[in-house]
Amino acid sequence: MSLRHSYTLLAPLYDAIVGRGSQRLRRESLAQLDPARHRRVLIAGVGTGLDLPHLPRLDAPGHYVGLDLTPAMLERARRRRQEHGRNDVSLCQGDVHALPHPDESFDAVVLHLILAVAPEPRRTLGEASRVLKPGGRVLVLDKFLRPGQRAPLRRAMNLVFRHIATQTNIVFEDVAAHCPELRVTEDVPALAGGWFRRILLEKAA
Repeated sequence: MSLRHSYTLLAPLYDAIVGRGSQRLRRESLAQLDPARHRRVLIAGVGTGLDLPHLPRLDAPGHYVGLDLTPAMLERARRRRQEHGRNDVSLCQGDVHALPHPDESFDAVVLHLILAVAPEPRRTLGEASRVLKPGGRVLVLDKFLRPGQRAPLRRAMNLVFRHIATQTNIVFEDVAAHCPELRVTEDVPALAGGWFRRILLEKAA
């Protein structure tokens, strides 16, 4: 089953499954955006728009761009954008493996629950780094194994879940090693005994 197909089926259920449990984590992560510095921000894998209510308000010419692969998810994001009056957010369809944006065009990139979803997380992080300006930030929130962590149950779960919705055996350090220009400045256990982590990266100036 393709990722687009599976998330088309999951779209009506996504908020009920993910929404309530992730709101605090999203709010804490997005608090790391500085409206004075981060005027153009990409939300890669915006999904149903669960991040939108927690984004700092931007005055013109500041702008957020929310991108997702699945039209069914984007339709729900559009409704949420309208409900919360987020005129500072535009939404578009696209692939996190090949972002339709020029190099160094964003001050920050948000990767919430997408690195473990994307089939190629290294390529996803690489694309985020490509479109990020030097000195910019990448906000990561996701589930990761630690280097050398055995976690047999999580690794076994991956055999099933990677075909439906997400991977459960991603080691963040292995992914980040392919983007040496990104430096980890914060790495905080967020949920489930540290399986979920809130990570802040900055691109070398």
